[in-house]
Amino acid sequence: MADSRKTLIIACGAIAHELVAVTRANGFDQFEIQCLPAEWHNTPQKIVPAIQRKIDEALDRYSRILVAYGDCGTGGQLDRLLERYNIARLPGDHCYSFLAGSEVFDAMAEEELGTFYLTDYLVDNFDRLILEGLGIKRHPELLTQYFEHYTRVLYLAQDAMHKDREARATEAACSLGLPLVIHHTGLQPFAHAMRTIRLTAV
Repeated sequence: MADSRKTLIIACGAIAHELVAVTRANGFDQFEIQCLPAEWHNTPQKIVPAIQRKIDEALDRYSRILVAYGDCGTGGQLDRLLERYNIARLPGDHCYSFLAGSEVFDAMAEEELGTFYLTDYLVDNFDRLILEGLGIKRHPELLTQYFEHYTRVLYLAQDAMHKDREARATEAACSLGLPLVIHHTGLQPFAHAMRTIRLTAV
């Protein structure tokens, strides 16, 4: 029997910290967050089957289910899955859109197409996810193959209190041979996106 008070949020592990902060600050009803590995952005074919398993396991246990993901490289498969269950997800193709706000992100993307984006999570895990995860540390020649068409790094900073992240973002951009731009998003755009899908799902 589903608990009429309980909401499950199936989320990408890359936004777990922000998600907890936003749901607590905005007085969500009772909720439970279950995260999938952030590393799966490098293997997006794993995302949809895992979310489907989570949904199927949760249908009889929760009154509502929300999905805190963008499309995240699934090529529309995630949306097709969620339409079958009438479950709402965060708007946009990726977390950069809902962390910055869709209008702001669209304007930044249009301004310079060759942009590589960083979030707080990606700054904290840059070596592991990018340099090691993409094999660049083992095969430095891959750097050019992956990033030859990029023209800048844009760091979308959620937490302005951690100034050390700006220094690490600078190091990350330097390792890619690209200039760095910093845009402070805070958590308000993300909070707005979460409130939107929460109301959609009521």
